[in-house]
Amino acid sequence: MKPASIDIAAEIARLEGLSNFELRGEWRRFHGMQPPKSLSRDLLLRGITYKIQERAFGGLSKSLLLKLTNTDTSSAQYRSPAPRTVIKPGTRLVREWNGETHTVLVHADGVEWRGQRYRSLSVVAREITGAHWSGLRFFGLTSKKAVGDG
Repeated sequence: MKPASIDIAAEIARLEGLSNFELRGEWRRFHGMQPPKSLSRDLLLRGITYKIQERAFGGLSKSLLLKLTNTDTSSAQYRSPAPRTVIKPGTRLVREWNGETHTVLVHADGVEWRGQRYRSLSVVAREITGAHWSGLRFFGLTSKKAVGDG
């Protein structure tokens, strides 16, 4: 049996004229559940119009729904790891912090600062600032954005 033809444009125009209270009622009718309390008017409209389009044209295919719900195909699987910053042994890094200049010497198995060896730049950055820092970021070898990108 073919579903009744819906004039989607007319239905969307009707929805835009409804109050927020009435939109919440429409959400309940289409979704069969209460809308989240913090949902904005725009998102209420989008959620309802998606359901209208889904009823008129059909929803996602079963194979696509399976892909979306399968945890093995999460977006993390497709992200490439951030490029690793390599600092050659013998490199000297200089950073001024609170009016004091700090120089770090890079070794093959760690770094040296003030005559002491440390396992990473982050440990040195924490010693200098008293706060947790990415050592690469503290010494200006990467931007804030690049550290979190994947």
